[in-house]
Formats: sequence, C-alpha cells, structure tokens
Amino acid sequence: MSATIAVLPDDHHTRVQEMANEPIEIEVLVSKRPLQKAGVKMATGFITAAQLHARFKVPNLDPVTRQGYQRPPQMPRVTRLVTRLKDGSVDLPTALLLNLRKDQVAGRIVQREGKTFLVLRPGDVLYVVDGQHRVIAVVDRLFLEDLGKWFDLEIPFVSMLGADEAMEMTEFYVVNSTAKQVPTDLAYELLKRRAEADAELMEQLDGSGQAWIVRAQSLVTHLNEAGVWKERIRLAATSKGDTTINNAGMVNSLKPLLQMAYFGTTITEDNQVKILDAFWRGLQRVLPECFEEPREYSLQKSVGVQAMHQVLLYVLEYLRSEGQFVTDPENYEGALREALRDLEGTNRNGDPVTGPDFWRVGADGAAGSYTSNAGRRVLVAKIRSRLPKASVR
Repeated sequence: MSATIAVLPDDHHTRVQEMANEPIEIEVLVSKRPLQKAGVKMATGFITAAQLHARFKVPNLDPVTRQGYQRPPQMPRVTRLVTRLKDGSVDLPTALLLNLRKDQVAGRIVQREGKTFLVLRPGDVLYVVDGQHRVIAVVDRLFLEDLGKWFDLEIPFVSMLGADEAMEMTEFYVVNSTAKQVPTDLAYELLKRRAEADAELMEQLDGSGQAWIVRAQSLVTHLNEAGVWKERIRLAATSKGDTTINNAGMVNSLKPLLQMAYFGTTITEDNQVKILDAFWRGLQRVLPECFEEPREYSLQKSVGVQAMHQVLLYVLEYLRSEGQFVTDPENYEGALREALRDLEGTNRNGDPVTGPDFWRVGADGAAGSYTSNAGRRVLVAKIRSRLPKASVR
C-alpha cells in the first residue's frame, strides 16, 4: 500500500520526494543467528515516518488476483488510533514486523565507523508483515496531514532480511493466530489504575462513554472485600478458588446501573457500594439456599448477576418512590421475596422448578436456559412482572 503525497509548499514535501529517488540509511542491530523457521537474520532499529513512507507496502489480499495475504485494514480502527496519537494519549512502543525480501537484501547491510546500517535503495520495499493499522495511521494519515509534525516520528521495527512471501505468510499467521490479547479482566484493572493516575485519561473516557468501566471496576474491588461477595469475584491474575464469576462479568453487569442517573451520577461511590451490598444481602434473605453453596446455583454466576442487576434498577425506583431506605437489606427482601420465591421455570428434565431450585446449575435448574441476551431479557421481564408496584403520591 502506498500513498499520494499531498502538495505542500515546504521543505519537508521536497525532502519526501527526494527520498523516493535516493538511498535511505537506517542504523540497526543485526542478529548473530538466523531465525529458526525462516532461516534469515533480523535487523532491529527505529525508522522515521518519512523513511517508512518512501519504502513500505502492505501485502493485502487482492480479491481478484488472490495475491497478498493480509485482510483489508479496518479503517475505524485506524481512525481511533489517529485520534489518540493526535491528542497524545497513546504512543507506538511495540515494534512493526517488516521484511526486505530476498531479491533485494544483497549488499543492504553496511558496516561503517563501528556502526551497522540498513541501506534501502530506490525501488526497495519493506513489506509490512504485522502492524498495518499503525503504519496506515501514521504514514497514510498523520504524515500527510502535517508533514512538519510527523516527518521525524521514530517507529520501532524488526525486519526480516531476505524472507520470501511464503515465509511472510507463515510469520503473519503465527503472530495473528497465537498472540493472545490482554484478558478483559486485566484490561479493566489496568484501565482503572491508569485513570487513577491520570486525570486527563478519565476526562477522555468520559467523552468516549467508557468511564463506567473504571467506576464499575472500583465497585467490584470493594464488593469483593466484604459481605455476600467476599472473595467470590475472580479478579485479574487470581486463581479460581471459590469464586463464582470473573471480574469482567461482574464489571459488565454494572453498566446499566452506572448509566442510571440516580445510581450512576447522583450518589457517591461509597453509597453505591452500600446499595449493592444491601441488595445482595436482601437476596440472601430471600434465597439463603443459593448462598450456602453458591457454586451449585446460578444466582451468583453470570446469568444471575446480570439479570439481578437489571432487576435492581426497578427495585431502586420502587423503594425510592415508597420512601424506603435503599441501604437496608430488609427493604430489598420485602420487595423481592414474592417475586423470587414464586419464580417458576422448567428444567432440562421437563420438571417445573421454583424458588431456589430455579437457580440450580445444570439440568436440575431452569436458569441455564436464559443465558443468551434475549433469554436474560425474558428472565428480567418474568421477575419484574412479579415485583410490587409503586404507589403514586
């Protein structure tokens, strides 16, 4: 993939044009041994946006010729990266994986004055094996918008020296099929820590509608320390133990509550924790069996937690309309007892089950049939229909 240089009457524009027709020297370190599979050595260093612009190509798969091997770039992803690079909220600390193919590699490594240089001649191409979204964001977008600002931006890279297209495809497959994303549990925890240390980041998250993740993560951390949820939530980098739900599942379940005006913005975090604690203690009063052996029931697992936090939206409004304290477990018990003790479904054996038996895991319970998004909406509707109705004052 290459770009058309914008016509800009400045020295940077002239310099970019010259780079296409003259050698480019990049100081590098070269591996002493070849790669085990590819059989070629590697060069690593920093390449500027201008240098990369003059020599790069992304081998995207052509739907007609079937040449190339990479999927088309996801432009929304590129746009997000461009925005964040502009506002300075991210850097590019990870190396691009490039390749100078074997028909161009001869004589390109030069030793001079105790240093090693990769010399790219006119017509040489650095194929982008991994990192096309970073390359397009910088070289095809930012670079052309403001040559002066981004001309000398240094981008770390690792380049194979002499691999063919087949080996590029192999390495591309290995990187993209075996690389593991940061687990969501850890990502949420890291986002919370970053936001605590960077007030500007929290403002950016507010603007992008993601601040709820940080607030939910904080609530989850507090819930896991005491009460009904003590050590029941599997936080990032912790063993399963006696936990019943992972961190991400609990965080995501709190999103509707944090988007509610009263719960999400009107009250303090301390009171949010008190409400959640009182709500679950009220549930424990209604269905004590589910809390004695929580791993044998679905109430404190994903399907139960997501459904019950949706139900809490309605119960909160009911208690407030009735002038009842929203931090008293007895009030939640009173509002939920009839709805949950009489909740009925059919288990996988075809038998009707009610109350705590509704929440049993496996074939003996009925809650397992409500795990899809549509199913949870039905479950919430079933419970909501049995809740007491608020009086009008």
